[in-house]
Amino acid sequence: MRARPGCAGSRPGLTGLTIAAGGLLALLIGAAFAVLLWAIADANSATSARRASRTAIVEAGSLQQLVSDLETGQRGFVITKREEFLEPWQTAREEFPAEARRFTETATSPEQRRSAGQITRGVESLITDYSVPLVEAVRRGDSAASGLAATAEGKRRVDALRAQFDRYTVEERANLAAREDTAGVNGRRAVIAAGVGLAASTALVAAFTVFQHRAVVRPVRAAAAAAGRFADGDLGVRITPSNVAEIGTLGTSFNTMAASLQDSRTRIEESRKRLELLYEASVSVGTTLDVEQTARELAQVAVPGFADFTTVDLLAPVLRGEEVSARGSAQLRRVALAGIRQDAPLRNVGDLMAPGLSTAQVRGLKTGRAAIDVDLRTIPDSGSREPEQAARILDYGIHSLIRTPLMARGVAVGTVGFWRCRPEPFGQDDVDLAEELVAKAAVAIDNARRYTRERSTALTLQRNLLPQQVPGQTAVEVASRYLPAGPQTGVGGDWYDVIPLSGSRVALVVGDVVGHGIHASAAMGRLRSAVRTLAEVDLPPEEVITYLDDIVLHVGDSAQDEVSAADLGATCMYAVYDPVSRQCSLATAGHPLPAVLAPDGTVRVVSGDTGPPLGIGGLPFEATDLELDAGSVLALYTDGLVETRDRDFDSGLTKLCHTLARPAATLEETCDNVIGSLLRGHPADDVALLLARTHALSPEQVATWQIAADAVQVEHARKLGVGQLVEWGLEEATFITELVVSELVTNAIRYGEPPIHLRLIRDRTLICEVSDASSTTPHLRHARTFDEGGRGLLLVAALTQSWGSRQTKTGKTIWCEQALPCPMTTPH
Repeated sequence: MRARPGCAGSRPGLTGLTIAAGGLLALLIGAAFAVLLWAIADANSATSARRASRTAIVEAGSLQQLVSDLETGQRGFVITKREEFLEPWQTAREEFPAEARRFTETATSPEQRRSAGQITRGVESLITDYSVPLVEAVRRGDSAASGLAATAEGKRRVDALRAQFDRYTVEERANLAAREDTAGVNGRRAVIAAGVGLAASTALVAAFTVFQHRAVVRPVRAAAAAAGRFADGDLGVRITPSNVAEIGTLGTSFNTMAASLQDSRTRIEESRKRLELLYEASVSVGTTLDVEQTARELAQVAVPGFADFTTVDLLAPVLRGEEVSARGSAQLRRVALAGIRQDAPLRNVGDLMAPGLSTAQVRGLKTGRAAIDVDLRTIPDSGSREPEQAARILDYGIHSLIRTPLMARGVAVGTVGFWRCRPEPFGQDDVDLAEELVAKAAVAIDNARRYTRERSTALTLQRNLLPQQVPGQTAVEVASRYLPAGPQTGVGGDWYDVIPLSGSRVALVVGDVVGHGIHASAAMGRLRSAVRTLAEVDLPPEEVITYLDDIVLHVGDSAQDEVSAADLGATCMYAVYDPVSRQCSLATAGHPLPAVLAPDGTVRVVSGDTGPPLGIGGLPFEATDLELDAGSVLALYTDGLVETRDRDFDSGLTKLCHTLARPAATLEETCDNVIGSLLRGHPADDVALLLARTHALSPEQVATWQIAADAVQVEHARKLGVGQLVEWGLEEATFITELVVSELVTNAIRYGEPPIHLRLIRDRTLICEVSDASSTTPHLRHARTFDEGGRGLLLVAALTQSWGSRQTKTGKTIWCEQALPCPMTTPH
């Protein structure tokens, strides 16, 4: 609001009004005071006139008294002839000039002065022409002086003077009364005029005071109140326009300032909301590494602060974590939809977009810039691809749209649509905000896509490296579970394995490579391969762990650009169970020891030395030996099962033991119970669980003999073996078994040291073992044509499925396996 030029001049100014009112007030007060002064002057004049009239009357009385003294003195003298009667007469003669002068001077009007002059001349004539001659005549003794004529003359003269004095006094009293009446009238008029002037002045003052209160005080108070509300933050307050120029100018200036500040605050508030939206997007979008969840977060964060509806469409390769080619023509799929209502006529999540793109979409994908349709009703091609869908959108009330391409590293991976049905359409500022908002989300979506690809690769590698099925063996019944970490963490390096060993034994392995991602999976694969290789050598558990530790150290030293298990940190536990002796020997490198569920339902945690993690080096690993009853369940696990963010390791281990003790029909059910009890939702870390229920071979399945270190005992050993096969009903295997026993016992007698033992085991295969106290490991060699020996192990290898040797605490054992003649059910 700006004041119009000349607006202030068209209204009366407060200064001009104040001057005019002051001038009028001064004029009224001056007039009143002038009348009052005139009344006072008139009263003073009337008072002076009255005083003069009274003085004139008094002087007339004095002169008349002097005439009386003259008459009285001369009459007494004429009658008595005595001189003392002339004293008053003489005094009167002497005082007459002065008295006559005062009498004349006190006359108040020309007529009175003429009368006073006549009276004075009459008195003077009386004295000169009558009284003095009469006294002189009396003194001379003239009798005529005492006669009637002289007396009558004197009386006539005195009566004439008295008549003149009476007229003079009456006239003066009449003048005095007239002056007093005039003075009273003038005084009353002056009082009335002064009262009217003062009343008018008072009325003017009151009127001006009321005017000031209404035109100045009230607006100023209102302005002060408005200023107070303005200072408190109410920028919508305004001052009512005033007819007073200065107040009107003040109000106009205040209103202009308030409007400007309100506009500024509106802009600041809009900027603040935009910054809040961007901040909310930076916090809320990309909380996970899931592409679709990130798209949903983008759609939700824009509603309702920025748009009424938000749609996110992504190219199909992005959902699979694949790279998007800049020249590709993959189809868009809707992955997110958010809005203020649920009935919007927009395509649902999961729908494929119609083939082909609209002009605005093509333009946006080519330029990488957002395209705005301020009013969809005025866009000629808004419904060219899907006219019915466009018509439903317009009928619903959606009228404004911003299409923004999702650009990741210069390649469009999808589009985002911001739709409005509110009265305010989108503007250019909204386009800039949409581009910035989508740019932030595009980074998160691309990160999620790349993570999806890496996670898929690592998970595929992880699952391919884990056992796809349990190898055939009768030592234990196993059930297992592997749960990768949640999408936010990624695939880790937890693993397990079941490895059949010689002598119906089995190796149970569980390990954990710290970290997540493809490096952890690759490190886990190398460790599993190393463990399997060492298991083939059939070393004791503590030696397997020791060699594995050396391998990790050597790989860590040789790896320059890649991440090794030593860099990530790894743990492993290796256990060997023998169903013949029911002995379990295990060694661990920093890995938690297993829990054992006894057949009677009690659960205990194995106690022993855990050793340092792999890759530390320098410290020996020790084996822990257990004797397990048949039907015992050995629970091997990784720390992700028992330790979580809200549960420590000991509490988780206690809960694991309680869950294992819960009755279950099968090991698979026990696995489900453990996973369901200890985990909720996606675990924060990888989880590997391996349950093994132990079996034991019955004494009827095992035959053991001690052979003397004498060559003649070879035939006896053959007979013992053949006899046992006949007892088992395996006559078809006697020929090969007889040759194998002969060769192995002969080698033990010739090259080994006593005591020598022969053991036959009937399991899934027929196993023949010869043990001696020598630690020398035999090896195959190719005998030359004329050599007499060196063909024994070659025959054993040719006639059996597999053969090998293993070190024992008392020496070594050479073993071989051959298939049973016919399928049979193995008793447990």
